[in-house]
Amino acid sequence: MLLRVPPAFVSGAELSGRLYGEAVHPLLSRHFPGLAHTAALIGPGSEVLGFDTARSTDHDWGPRLQLFLGPSELAEHGARIADMLAERLPATIAGYSTNLVPIGDQGTRHMRPAHGRIQHGVVVAELGAWLTGYLGFDPRDEITTLDWLATPTQVLAGATAGVVFHDGLARLHPVRRRLAWYPDDVWRYLLACQWQRLSQEEPFVGRCGDVGDELGSAIIAARLGRDLMRLCLLLGRVYPPYGKWLGSAFARLPCAARLTPILTAGLAATGWHEREHHLAIAYETVAALHNETGLTEPVDDRTRSFHDRPYRVLHAERFAAALIATIDDPALRDLPLTGAIDQFVDSTDALGAHAFTRRFAQAVFPHHREQ
Repeated sequence: MLLRVPPAFVSGAELSGRLYGEAVHPLLSRHFPGLAHTAALIGPGSEVLGFDTARSTDHDWGPRLQLFLGPSELAEHGARIADMLAERLPATIAGYSTNLVPIGDQGTRHMRPAHGRIQHGVVVAELGAWLTGYLGFDPRDEITTLDWLATPTQVLAGATAGVVFHDGLARLHPVRRRLAWYPDDVWRYLLACQWQRLSQEEPFVGRCGDVGDELGSAIIAARLGRDLMRLCLLLGRVYPPYGKWLGSAFARLPCAARLTPILTAGLAATGWHEREHHLAIAYETVAALHNETGLTEPVDDRTRSFHDRPYRVLHAERFAAALIATIDDPALRDLPLTGAIDQFVDSTDALGAHAFTRRFAQAVFPHHREQ
């Protein structure tokens, strides 16, 4: 029995580019000449963020892309294009099967050898409908404060990362520029909320240790480390991905070379005094990064005692207050410092949390609809 040797790994972005260049585009030119379209790899998936490896190939990965058409073109040609691709796509691209078969109740797709028609990974859609389904709003229209606050950063990252292979509709590039980063006031509000999160748990590393709860102290230190990493990404104008890729995204930041050894030492510490010591260095490092942005007047970046208790903290709420004072939009200034969805909902199901939070936010903050 011959064992199949897996093909050499290529990134999902490269594979999708080859799918478009070697197969989809030539087929469209032959069977639908002159059809205006946009082709891209955006949305969910590790390959969109550039974090995929050979391990990623075991499910929901393979030659795939989105093919966007105008509304009338989709109505006239969409079904025929999908059918044509099922009949005429090559069985493999770069050694990887183009046949992506749904398996199990969740519809997880796996590459399987093709026998006959191909269950391909080319999504044929209208751009506005696809964006609305993915983001929860159409970014070609006005993007409201609610849209920004209710959309997980993982989702925004998926919309702005990836690759656009061809933008014949000339609509996707402008959308991605609009979504590239938060409006200035929203950014300042989210930074303030992230500092506020830190301030709420800073003293607990020491307090847990004080009562002999080293496990609790270590868990809180890990939470604080994660919040510092997310804060650094926000300061660097990078949408933080969800937990699986947070460290990978953080590692790309210029500050990671300084902070990674400090945070690692804090997490490896077995006693709360050492743990607190490393966190204090991390606090001061990130506080200095804040001051370098010039978003506020300089804030004292030195740690200090927590009131009369012997715990070393930054009192991060000082940075939150400084940022709130710079926000022009009174509606944002008056919001509680709970922040956007990622700052008060912790779920790997970004899309599910997104849908829930939009409904919740519209009920609690109905005035956001008009902003």
